[in-house]
Amino acid sequence: MSLTIPSPASGTVPSAASGALQATGAPQPRTYQVRTFGCQMNVHDSERMAGMLEAAGYVPAQSEQADVVVFNTCAVRENADNKLYGNLGMLAPVKAANPGMQIAVGGCLAQKDREAILKKAPWVDAVFGTHNVGALPALLDRARHNNEAQLEILESLDVFPSTLPTKRDSVYSGWVSISVGCNNTCTFCIVPALRGKEKDRRPGDILAEIQALVDDGAIEVTLLGQNVNSYGVEFGDRQAFSKLLRACGEIQGLERVRFTSPHPAAFTDDVIDAMAETPNVMPQLHMPLQSGSDKVLKDMKRSYRSAKFLGILDKVRDRIPHAAISTDIIVGFPGETEEDFQATLDVVEKSRFATAFTFQYSKRPGTPAADLPEQLPKAVVQERFERLTALQDRVAAEENAKQLGRRVEVMVTAQSGRKSEETHRLSGRSRDQRLVHFSVPEGAESPRPGDLVTVTITEAAAFHLVADPALQDYSLRRSRAGDAWDRSQADSCGAPAPGTAGSGAGGGGRTGVSLGMPALPARSR
Repeated sequence: MSLTIPSPASGTVPSAASGALQATGAPQPRTYQVRTFGCQMNVHDSERMAGMLEAAGYVPAQSEQADVVVFNTCAVRENADNKLYGNLGMLAPVKAANPGMQIAVGGCLAQKDREAILKKAPWVDAVFGTHNVGALPALLDRARHNNEAQLEILESLDVFPSTLPTKRDSVYSGWVSISVGCNNTCTFCIVPALRGKEKDRRPGDILAEIQALVDDGAIEVTLLGQNVNSYGVEFGDRQAFSKLLRACGEIQGLERVRFTSPHPAAFTDDVIDAMAETPNVMPQLHMPLQSGSDKVLKDMKRSYRSAKFLGILDKVRDRIPHAAISTDIIVGFPGETEEDFQATLDVVEKSRFATAFTFQYSKRPGTPAADLPEQLPKAVVQERFERLTALQDRVAAEENAKQLGRRVEVMVTAQSGRKSEETHRLSGRSRDQRLVHFSVPEGAESPRPGDLVTVTITEAAAFHLVADPALQDYSLRRSRAGDAWDRSQADSCGAPAPGTAGSGAGGGGRTGVSLGMPALPARSR
């Protein structure tokens, strides 16, 4: 589907920062900003959008207003609509004051709402869907040339996203997509309708991408798919995912492998064995529960029951005793009774989740659950949500308290905690993905993002751990990822990387392919 709709807000007059002539007479490149809402798939898609824009000659906006603002949207929850249109409304006067500025909307909400976006926000220049991310630069060019908004929505994938140029957000860890789409029919979820049936990449293509990233300095990857443990269904190998995990263990220099998200109904023992027997697969698992009530799980068309779910956790912990397990839970699904909700509380108590992403049920038009009777009052859902989060906060604090006195290896991240300036602490993730804030003892060498430190946990809270080590208790291992960070920082300011002459030792001065691994919140409400 491809439509061209007149847009009086589109303009061919360049802004001061876009196409203006410098003193040399050369036009300045147009700047861009990508704003991402939603899941890890959206984060990864945004990296593709940034990569394509840069391949087309755009440069990232710094402090100035961007010439092109791209919204990569989510449609899973009701407030996604409000968030998008609120942001678009705030940009309308900005665009009016900056002729030549362009606004594009992509992602799941664009796939769903289509023409409605241009009706509600006629100052938008381009709308594209989940199946044609690669069309973004061309749509922007056409909108400028024709002075008309461009709408292009495809009903099926035209090219696998991983073949597109990518501008990754981090040099040390990030996402590698193994599949797109989903074959499940959960009644609350609109994702299959917007991203289509599952399409699997060939193992060799995945491993080649991982190897290229490792060659450029990355030491951690997260394998990404809507349902990673059904990977291989398209080419008829039911053990393809466990084989892929084991193959990752053969990649020299790859120190940490994670994956998200599996589905309990398809989670098999061969995956647990691969996790336990592959040293660089981390002792961490995200296993979505959604509800602890068997009746609600049936209404959700989740083809497992609470006993099976708890059995999976028991098997994982039997093989990987220190595994940290996280989950997703929906509160207030239509027809959920107090007895059903109590069943969820019981499963949460038994599961001992390190982290739970908890959500109030959001009615999404186009999903079967939206038409179910017994939609619950907001007040009931809110009260149950508060009870659930209070329970999970207690469980998380108790589980984190068990980490006190443990020596943990932390991969340092570029992001620090909100209080880092006050506490002078850095931040990172342990092997089990717990967030650790740590201090560097006086007289010790400071790590770079991507380096690894080993410290003893001295404090524990529900959503993070703290380590304030003495000098003798602090160990730093400088890594290839830290070297890649140095190179990326030197490249960004045009200076030689530390320890290199001119263009860099052994790297030719090139910027490493970076990996986008955003920090996960302790809990999402």
